Amino acid sequence: MRIVSSLWMLALLFSSGCNQPASDESRSVNRTTSQPPVAVKTVAVQSTSTERTTVQPATVLPYYRAEIRAKVSGYVRELSVDIGDFVEVGAPLAKLDVPELDAQVPVIEARISRALAEENRATSQVALAASSVQAAEALVDRASAEQGQVTASLAAANSELSRTQDLVQRGSLQAKLMDESRLRRDSQQARGTAVTSTIASAEAEVDVTRAQHAAAEADLQAAQADTLIARRQLDELRTQLDFATLTAPFTGVITERNIAPGDLVKNEHDATSLLVVSQIDKVRIHIPVPEIDAPLIAHGSTVKLSFPSFAAEEPLSATVTRFSGTLDPSTRSMLVEVEVDNAQRKLLPGMFGQATITLSNNLAVNSLPARAIRFDEQGKAYVYVVAPDETIAIVPIATGADNGHVIEVLSGVKDGDRVVDAHLQRFTTGQKVRLLGN
Repeated sequence: MRIVSSLWMLALLFSSGCNQPASDESRSVNRTTSQPPVAVKTVAVQSTSTERTTVQPATVLPYYRAEIRAKVSGYVRELSVDIGDFVEVGAPLAKLDVPELDAQVPVIEARISRALAEENRATSQVALAASSVQAAEALVDRASAEQGQVTASLAAANSELSRTQDLVQRGSLQAKLMDESRLRRDSQQARGTAVTSTIASAEAEVDVTRAQHAAAEADLQAAQADTLIARRQLDELRTQLDFATLTAPFTGVITERNIAPGDLVKNEHDATSLLVVSQIDKVRIHIPVPEIDAPLIAHGSTVKLSFPSFAAEEPLSATVTRFSGTLDPSTRSMLVEVEVDNAQRKLLPGMFGQATITLSNNLAVNSLPARAIRFDEQGKAYVYVVAPDETIAIVPIATGADNGHVIEVLSGVKDGDRVVDAHLQRFTTGQKVRLLGN
């Protein structure tokens, strides 16, 4: 009896399993196909004219900032300023003691005196050589004049000898008179030879004295060059001594001081700056603009500047003064600069604020209420587009500006498309809906 009872129970269980209701999945499908369309409200994609802006961080910088370093090494003898002091351009800030440079001044001055003495001596030599040239040239002139006289006398002697010789041959004169005439002629020839030699000697003397004059002039030029070199060395030294006085490169405020009287200062390139002067009566505002907005930046674009330090005040109005025109590879942003007058020194270098830059006006954009846009688990935006046959299409979109109420739609839908407004239910592609009055 116990075996029969067990078999009866197994048969009962088998028959109950065969008659079990459909699975949950089947019930869900049947329920979806059997339920009436969900009633929804829709909103239309609208093309509106808007003002596109970008909001970016802003940093205040001085208009000019100069780190003052020493050109020469020395000890700080005098410090004329301290942090916060206002200084005019060219005002002395500090003075250094440089005794080794001071000691070189009399040495170079003595070198200049010696060079001047050499210059005077060379000048005298030039004058003496010039006189020698003039004397030699005068001697040549006298010898040349004498040569003319000798030439004339020789011609007369030759003529006399010819006449005398003719008369002697005729017997009109004695033969001894011809010998006397010949002797006079020979005397004039010898005198002419002597004069020619004198002229050659005098011309050689002229060449020598001219060479001496040229050498004297060269010595004078060398002496003048030595004097000029010594003077330039003195100018260079005095310029280095001028560097011992540190001055303000422009009108501004001392914002850093890293020296004290008695400190040893070295003219090292990588040394810490001794003082920092900042011009803050006018400041620069640096704004990094991301790549997506950088192409829309233009000179004169309107900028609104707000700072946490002045939260209760109206934002400052300014315009874009300049921009770099290139992206920083590390941040993919472009530097935009705005100049702001700061005569009251209200804005302090280093202040952090926010800049709202107007990129374009009256820009036609598609937009939807923020409540009509959904986001999936990856943060990607999509909407439920309702087709004319009242079926759902899930359409991914790209979004732009978002003011918290309306979101700009860059792509995915077009002006006039209708999408499901705020709704708690999720929809599937092809799902039938029923439109409510909008």
